[in-house]
Amino acid sequence: MVKNMFFSTIHERIRFIFIVSVIILIAIIIKVFYIQVFAYDKLSSLAESLWSRELPIKADRGEIVDRNGEVLATNITTVSLVVVPGQIDDAEAVARDLSDILGTDYQDMLKHVTKSTSIERVHPEGRGLDYDIAEKIDALGYDGVYLLKESKRYYPYGTVLSHVLGYVGIDNQGLSGIELYYDEYLTGADGAIKYFSDGKGNKLELTEVYEAPTSGITLELTIDIDLQLAIENELDNAVSKYNPEQAMILAMDPDTGEILAMASRPTFDSNNYQDYTTEIINRNLPIWMTYEPGSTFKIITLSAALEEQTINLFEDTFTDTGSINVDGSTIHCWKVGGHGTQTMLEVVENSCNPGFVKIGQTLGVETLMSYIDAYGFGDKTGIDLNGESTGILFDIDKMGPVELATTSFGQGISVTPIQQVRAVSAAINGGKLYTPYIVGAFLESETDSLIEKIEPEMTREVISEETSSLVRYALESVVANGSGKNAYIENYRVGGKTGTAQKVENGSYLDGNYILSFMGFLPADDPEFVVYVAIDNPKGVTQYGGVVSAPIARNVMLSAIDILDIEPRSDGMAKEYTWLDKKYSILPNVVGMSREEATKTLKNFKIEYSGDGDTVIYMSPNAGYYVAEGETIMLMLG
Repeated sequence: MVKNMFFSTIHERIRFIFIVSVIILIAIIIKVFYIQVFAYDKLSSLAESLWSRELPIKADRGEIVDRNGEVLATNITTVSLVVVPGQIDDAEAVARDLSDILGTDYQDMLKHVTKSTSIERVHPEGRGLDYDIAEKIDALGYDGVYLLKESKRYYPYGTVLSHVLGYVGIDNQGLSGIELYYDEYLTGADGAIKYFSDGKGNKLELTEVYEAPTSGITLELTIDIDLQLAIENELDNAVSKYNPEQAMILAMDPDTGEILAMASRPTFDSNNYQDYTTEIINRNLPIWMTYEPGSTFKIITLSAALEEQTINLFEDTFTDTGSINVDGSTIHCWKVGGHGTQTMLEVVENSCNPGFVKIGQTLGVETLMSYIDAYGFGDKTGIDLNGESTGILFDIDKMGPVELATTSFGQGISVTPIQQVRAVSAAINGGKLYTPYIVGAFLESETDSLIEKIEPEMTREVISEETSSLVRYALESVVANGSGKNAYIENYRVGGKTGTAQKVENGSYLDGNYILSFMGFLPADDPEFVVYVAIDNPKGVTQYGGVVSAPIARNVMLSAIDILDIEPRSDGMAKEYTWLDKKYSILPNVVGMSREEATKTLKNFKIEYSGDGDTVIYMSPNAGYYVAEGETIMLMLG
């Protein structure tokens, strides 16, 4: 009986052990199955991370080109030094030789080659190496010392467009301008050379894997490099001639908001931005600088009064005695003694401050400020550049008669150049306010195929086409007959407005310190091009925008005529000449006349004949355009 119980107990134990063993075996099989099927990728990745290493290959940054494909920012190939400390046998020898070649401190190099890390980048001394230095390092043949191809940002035009393009840091990250604003588009995807090593960093004899980098997207700007070079040249000339504190020029297509050119002084070289102060490299004046606009702002007041029909350009008059009293404050005209009785068109031509005070009074605070707000003043324009300012306007609830008066002619408020160009573009393009932009398209880096084209974005309609046409007429008259004569271009229809703004410091106006500006556009009846020029405190010259800035704007517009292929016209306003000006008149057509008739007809010009015969068969220049009297006219007889 006892024996049977003993064997029964053994059998139960064996059965128990067997069941437990089967359960454990099944659990192991399930676990192995789980590892092999469900967790394989994860565990394989974790295992590989223990012995997989990467030598990074930096991607090329996307290029930046102008509207015609001219390269403005690109990359040049450089070489950088990387060490794998675990693969270096003699750290002291490697550190000594590398420090000798690079001309760096031995102890610093020793820290690099003995650092407790899988891969160590030697910088800054090991970045962007010259090829002769790279060859010397390569000739050492040390294990664990690698030379990697990298790219360095390069700006072919140096200082040209530098504030717009910006610059990149040592790791090719955008730090300013377009480089910063569009950094995520310009930055490519880095590649790598993958290799395998043991826990001590020794390289294993396994196949290396090469992952190619992907370049960033190419940005096509709305900038025209030929126009940009023209304004850069004008700014250089202005700095040389007038030694201003600052200067800027901004050009835009008024029908789209596309920025065609933008530059300021002082400037810097994007290739060597470290050599300049942060105040210079981070201040793109056309979008950053705020100041009292002066008389160029009168365009806004004028357009508001014409839209509201509070004035009539041709029938309403204003008598200017040289000053006007507003709530106990006297506001003077620039002309001592005043202009006398003028039509409102003449008030605009003469840039008469008291006259514009009167125009502002016809509008009232709320109406004028509603138009100023509608034109976008007091807010950022939304241009695709970093560092834009908003400007400062009066609080409408605190505006009295004096604040209304000064605002009417651009004093007491603060705006940016880009705000002014945007607003004036709306005033002359039919009333449409556009968001200015500077990147026109995104292109695939390898093929330049179009990814996306940026379309103009209209924010709102501020005034009617009828009002806009009156504004254009008045501003063309300013250039033909008023303060903007120095911007007049014979045989082309030019409109514009001068500005002479006294600068403010610590709440007080500075004596003899002005920002002289000019806003110009052409053709005056259907504008294709608008340009703003501002010169801050020029030296040794009469302090008027019409004297300093208007001629500069004229030169820029002459360049635009050639670059944009704007055709000459003979239907514009004739310039009102004084005895100081060279007299121009329409050249009559003498083709088909006899020599005697042609001589009498062209009595105010010099004539040079060629050919035989008595009948004029060809003339140069062509008839129908303005030509300075006394100029030589070439006539061919036959």
